[in-house]
Amino acid sequence: MPSGRTHDRITFWTLPWIGGLSYLLTHRGELTSIVAGSFLFSGLMFGPDLDIYSVQYKRWGVFRWLWLPYRSLISHRSPLSHGLIIGTTLRLLYFLGFLSLIGILGIAIAQFFWGFDWNWQQVGQQIFQSIQREYLAEAIALFIGLELGAMSHAVSDWLVSAYRDWRKQAVKKKRSTRKKY
Repeated sequence: MPSGRTHDRITFWTLPWIGGLSYLLTHRGELTSIVAGSFLFSGLMFGPDLDIYSVQYKRWGVFRWLWLPYRSLISHRSPLSHGLIIGTTLRLLYFLGFLSLIGILGIAIAQFFWGFDWNWQQVGQQIFQSIQREYLAEAIALFIGLELGAMSHAVSDWLVSAYRDWRKQAVKKKRSTRKKY
């Protein structure tokens, strides 16, 4: 496997390509910024290695505790962490679920102390509808950037593993074909 430092280099070296390609496809600066920013975030902090004690995990600092349940539930390099689309989707759902839980607890505490009315169903519907109507392109750009950042990580892992396996096979073959005197 490449080291965390190598994954970071891959992220930084491919970032201009991702930004350029997204601008060529969309011709919209804000979507390009969202793709590039989420690619960078995914490559540095939100990638597949959150399931182990990794550089990405350590970068969460005082908030790394948030990923402890994820680390205990997901085995390293499984399709659930390193799988294309499913890994990013699972991490995103986990993270959004955690944020939602914290938000719900905060609002419930505020309701208890200040007694204001809050219609949970109405708020949820308003958020979902505004994403559907007004921010769908931005949400898609965000997910594409997160997925591309994770893919750069997973693909580099797969390529290095394949190369090492190929080298092992080549060495074995070379040893077995040597003439013994």
